[in-house]
Amino acid sequence: MAHINVLDPSASPLDYYGYELRRHREAAGLTQRQLGDVINYTGSLVGQVETARKLPTEPFSERVDAALGTGGLLTRLLGLVLRSQLPAWFQQVAELEARATEIATFHTHLAHGLLQTQAYARAVLGAMDRSKLDDRTTVRLGRQRILKKEQPPVLWAVIGEAALRQEIGGPDVMRGQLTRLLSYEDDPLVNVQVLPFAVGAHAGLQGSFDLFRFVDDPAIVYTEGYGQGHPTANPDTVKDCSLRYDHLQAAALSIKDSAALIRRTMEECHGEQQLSFDGRSLA
Repeated sequence: MAHINVLDPSASPLDYYGYELRRHREAAGLTQRQLGDVINYTGSLVGQVETARKLPTEPFSERVDAALGTGGLLTRLLGLVLRSQLPAWFQQVAELEARATEIATFHTHLAHGLLQTQAYARAVLGAMDRSKLDDRTTVRLGRQRILKKEQPPVLWAVIGEAALRQEIGGPDVMRGQLTRLLSYEDDPLVNVQVLPFAVGAHAGLQGSFDLFRFVDDPAIVYTEGYGQGHPTANPDTVKDCSLRYDHLQAAALSIKDSAALIRRTMEECHGEQQLSFDGRSLA
């Protein structure tokens, strides 16, 4: 008889996910291979997820929920599973992202994680460490699920012009990332503004930071160093960073002018007609 790995569902969110997946699959009378055939994944992958050796993804979870009639259980669990896989020092920040009604970010040299494409995120995460890169990329992209919630936060993202020109991952990756930024041009909940080089000295010279605002709780400022994060609700720090962000938004290009600069950057750096995120021409 084949050995069956018995999971403790209380060990971790990933173990609980695997336990529930196996329980519902067996209740449906399906083998791992049969379920894999139904959802267009391998039986081996189903087994790896069931035994907490492989991270589930959103498409996988949605297909399993549909196939097993679980009422969206696994898809709902996915956010918890992915957040649990983040570095310990960053998990609190992911929880802040998930609870915030408004997120204001300023980054000088790269697109914020909530706006990154898969290829761009993979290039950023793999710059110094390529271990478990697929899983780490899946976890980072999992944070973007908050933008698809029934009541998503309003996201304001001010990015330095350097983020448009720093070629992370190569030309194809950058084309995809700039196209992703352009895809939000008419989205009232995701607002991208570019701080151009021409501004010179500005209120964000001390570095990148995020502001999280909530319905009932005090606002929180988050700054980040190498391998550590620094969230604080100190009123003086929040007041200072809120003022800085107001000045950064005032100095940055408007949303429409920012989109125009992104398009020009694509033409200058890549010398070809840019496409919309779904592959259609923007010309």
